[in-house]
Amino acid sequence: MQPQNSTQRKEQRIPGSIGAFTAFGIPIRFHFTFLLIVAFLVVIGFQDRPSAADDVVFIVALFASVLLHEIGHALVARYFKVRTIEIVMFPIGGVSRLEKTPPPHQEFWIACAGPLVNFIIAGGLLGGIALTNPKMVGLATLTNPTDANLIERIAYGNLILAVFNLLPAFPMDGGRILRSVLAIWKPVEEATQIASSSGRALAIALGLYGLLSQQFLVMFIAFFVYLGAAQEGQAATGRSLTHGMPVRLAMITKYHTVSHGDTVGDAAQLMLQTSQQDFPVMHGGNVIGLLDRNALLRAIANEGSDAYVAGVTDHDPVRLSPDTDLDEAMTVLGESGNPCALVMDGEELVGLLTRENLSEFVLLRKIGLPPPRPK
Repeated sequence: MQPQNSTQRKEQRIPGSIGAFTAFGIPIRFHFTFLLIVAFLVVIGFQDRPSAADDVVFIVALFASVLLHEIGHALVARYFKVRTIEIVMFPIGGVSRLEKTPPPHQEFWIACAGPLVNFIIAGGLLGGIALTNPKMVGLATLTNPTDANLIERIAYGNLILAVFNLLPAFPMDGGRILRSVLAIWKPVEEATQIASSSGRALAIALGLYGLLSQQFLVMFIAFFVYLGAAQEGQAATGRSLTHGMPVRLAMITKYHTVSHGDTVGDAAQLMLQTSQQDFPVMHGGNVIGLLDRNALLRAIANEGSDAYVAGVTDHDPVRLSPDTDLDEAMTVLGESGNPCALVMDGEELVGLLTRENLSEFVLLRKIGLPPPRPK
């Protein structure tokens, strides 16, 4: 067993993502909703009209540009020694998951890298067209999808991607650039709140425009922009209320454990008799893992109540030191997908940290309750 005096992270995929291939050592995955785009391309491809094939190529080229955009983020992050866990492609764009939030001066360059890739693609394509046939370059060709201007459409599509991502609002790259610049004069949490508010305002404006013009795709994009901005704002609030406070202030210190030789039926009875839903699994005096509520219910449904706890125990749960910053612990729980972490002082189990009691701690801090004194 590894020493437990430091934070240990379990990296999990974004829910619903499917592994596909690797580029530059980075896993590239597709969200299951990406199949909607594939189906759309198939439908377009079978349509009997001159521009159908061009439309398919154009959409595929734009998604390739989005992927290159995300790889640009990842490579600059790698330069700053920040690893990219994965890149996930969604129907409306891509997401690069970094192992940690970089400091503002690094975030600025990482955020700039994506739009810069799109500008380079657009500049290269338009430059090539200008050298071979200067008369072809013109905005009017965007409304006339023919073989003659397909490359130009791809170029202008990249320009639009770059400009849209540079809007100074979360969750776009421009919002991260704005935060990194504001962080020169303001605390990071305050800078995040400003960029988040800008994102929500932009989403509302986009939504109203989409509603009035009956552009449902714009409304769809506005919804996700608002959701991303709101999540960033909530995360910033949580960080501001937990930064500098150790896990020991929020951990559960009164809890029940189960033995590896108990049955899942025994654990289920304990769950009914208490308010606890996640149980440390013990072997003698040693902690060997964690039994969470979902694993317990699956075991009862699939194997029956006589199955042993040892067979469904997570032997590699998230482990935190009691001195870990709650800000970091919040990030660890969020990225791991686990509802509970073991709090270990060396080899000794001293508490549990769940998402629920962490949320309650943040709520109490928000309404003005001072943090408890460490015991």
